Amino acid sequence: MSVATVIPAFVTRESFIELEARDRAQALMDPGSWRELVGPFDRIESPWLPMQSIAPQSDDGCVVLKGTIAGQATVVIALEGGFQAGSIGEVSGAKMTAALDLATHDSENGRKTAAVLLLETGGVRLQEANLGLAAIAEVMASIFALRQHAPVVTVIAGTVGCFGGMSLVAGISSYILMTREARLGLNGAEVIEQESGIEEFDSSDRALIWAVFGGEQRVGMGVADELLQDDAKEIAAAVQRCLKVGLPVVHRSQQIDLYRDGIAALDTSQQIEPLTLRKNWNNKQAKTKEGSA
Repeated sequence: MSVATVIPAFVTRESFIELEARDRAQALMDPGSWRELVGPFDRIESPWLPMQSIAPQSDDGCVVLKGTIAGQATVVIALEGGFQAGSIGEVSGAKMTAALDLATHDSENGRKTAAVLLLETGGVRLQEANLGLAAIAEVMASIFALRQHAPVVTVIAGTVGCFGGMSLVAGISSYILMTREARLGLNGAEVIEQESGIEEFDSSDRALIWAVFGGEQRVGMGVADELLQDDAKEIAAAVQRCLKVGLPVVHRSQQIDLYRDGIAALDTSQQIEPLTLRKNWNNKQAKTKEGSA
């Protein structure tokens, strides 16, 4: 009698985190539908990094593909976390803005085009500080324009996470999808410790970092929409679901009173545990939903 071999699902799945930016973008799109805009052979590099003896990258760590996802016209913008920690500079910021503006232009002219942002980034590139800050503002303005017509979906999958100004970009997206390994926050643990001391945040405490910034906590608090496995097919399916749903009734960034009330209700005289915060925040959201029914 032969005994069938059962192979666990985690053995056969394709890791999304381990893919490079270009492969991540391609994994989401319909095969053969995409073309790359301002690719590496166009050689549009940062002019500022060589001045500081830093080797530039020929696509500045930002990959832009235009095509379809499940038949829906989409631009996919992927940041390469392995290059300067996915940081945003003049060139990568301009590529993001132009891609989003192209999607808005197409949407306004009868071809609704969504956007998917694959964010693995520490935020603004310190070597291009003011230019990076300006780029963040331009990207956000372009998202506000596009999301009047089509959804903007942010995927945060890898351990680089999404921090700094790019966390604001994620926050104004229509939907945020995260893996358990991912992190999302305005300031990273090292920055908090540097500015406020180890008593405020111990950046060597890995469990604490993921308890505060990790995908499970962010989804549990309602700051992100869906917690996913590190599986390219599962993430692609989740992106397709978001595009099929279309625009949310109310974007998260428009729920200002909800978040103000949640912050005001925190008792900062006591240490707040992540699980307690998640429970209290969910209760606050539930009451708000009941009150608006």
